[in-house]
Amino acid sequence: MKQQNSFWQFFASVKLTLFTLFCIAVTSIIGTIIPQKESLEWYASKYGPKIAQLFAVLDIPDMYSSWWFLALLFLLCFNLVICSIDRFPGVWKQVHANGLIFSAERLQKMSNQTSFDLGMSTSEARLQITGQLKKKGWNFTDSSTEDGTLLFAQKGAWTRTGVYIVHTSILVIFLGAIIGSLGGFKGSVVVPETTKKSRIFLYGSGKPVDLGFDVRCNWFAIEFYENGMPKEYTSSLTILENDREILTKEIEVNDPLSYKGITFYQSSYEAYQDFIITITSQPSGREKSFVVPFQKQSTWPEEGLKFGVINAKALGQSIVSSKIWFSDGDGSPTIEWADNGLPITITRGDLEYQVSAKQMYATGLQVAKDPGVWWVYLGCALMMFGLYVAFFMSHRRIWFLLSDKGQGCHILFTGTANKNRPGFEKTFEELAELAVAYTQNNKR
Repeated sequence: MKQQNSFWQFFASVKLTLFTLFCIAVTSIIGTIIPQKESLEWYASKYGPKIAQLFAVLDIPDMYSSWWFLALLFLLCFNLVICSIDRFPGVWKQVHANGLIFSAERLQKMSNQTSFDLGMSTSEARLQITGQLKKKGWNFTDSSTEDGTLLFAQKGAWTRTGVYIVHTSILVIFLGAIIGSLGGFKGSVVVPETTKKSRIFLYGSGKPVDLGFDVRCNWFAIEFYENGMPKEYTSSLTILENDREILTKEIEVNDPLSYKGITFYQSSYEAYQDFIITITSQPSGREKSFVVPFQKQSTWPEEGLKFGVINAKALGQSIVSSKIWFSDGDGSPTIEWADNGLPITITRGDLEYQVSAKQMYATGLQVAKDPGVWWVYLGCALMMFGLYVAFFMSHRRIWFLLSDKGQGCHILFTGTANKNRPGFEKTFEELAELAVAYTQNNKR
């Protein structure tokens, strides 16, 4: 019925699979070359108004979410399902085929065959062959036929399903992508030092998304090359729920923080003209940090202190030292230079204070949630396994036909493999040599 159904044949066709894969590959190249999720004005300025309008009609700016690209993916999935349903029953029959129904005539037509004689009865030969080859992993079944006793063994019958493992892996990967698309997001957030954020903004649309918790930037550190270019930067992040600290981690590029399926990647930074001044009062032991605008005065009323940064030295984009103005309201203020972020000791009468000042930064975070990523990983693992099975493993079968011949037993040894036939020929020769060795030992 399926062979007469042109609709079924069309969707079960390998040609359709190749055509769909070609279309997906070509459109993916287009989506890689043409920047995605830019504004219509941007495309108009780069490619011209008419091309930009065509892009808008074809959803090129968001190609991977366009209806026609998703239709290509659905067509590929549907084609794989129909193709598997159409061909898998036949493969399953081969996996479970009865190897004992082969006639002597059919065995003699196999390309891999040899014959020899043993000076022993058929029953003794059967026990010797099955016992010795069982050590090599070949487990035999036998049957009595009109041509003699037929022994059959096989390895790797299930490897015929390798291509269907690959089919399944593709479907699992697509399932993971759909789950990630429906339940995930990708956006960004900028968090200044000492502050916290609970919302991010999606790429493209700019739509805000509540995280369900707060992420705080405790501090941000950056190193520069001698030419002033950024070398590396690190952020210390803390996750808070109901103002309770849950998790703290220092993140760098390629070393993100993950919490509740949401991952925070270090992606950028932003420098401010403000400074973070940290003061430790030696008499009371209290410590507090203040965000102070450049050349503006700030106060710590509980300690009766006034302070600020009145000058700074920079190397490229980096502040290397700050000139701190510090007063406790008694006498002339103290003015000292301090290296960026390193504390200095300021003495005011009988009291001492540890004071540090550093340029304030904001850490730029890329935030992603992909609940389907583990399905994608599973699909990739299945694909690697399926490809290995499909290309490097084979279904190997061997037969021994034992027939009485005067004072001994005549043996016809044959075998076949569905793939890697040169490799199987080597295995077959080794087994044949082993059988010949039995013969020589028996003659002795």
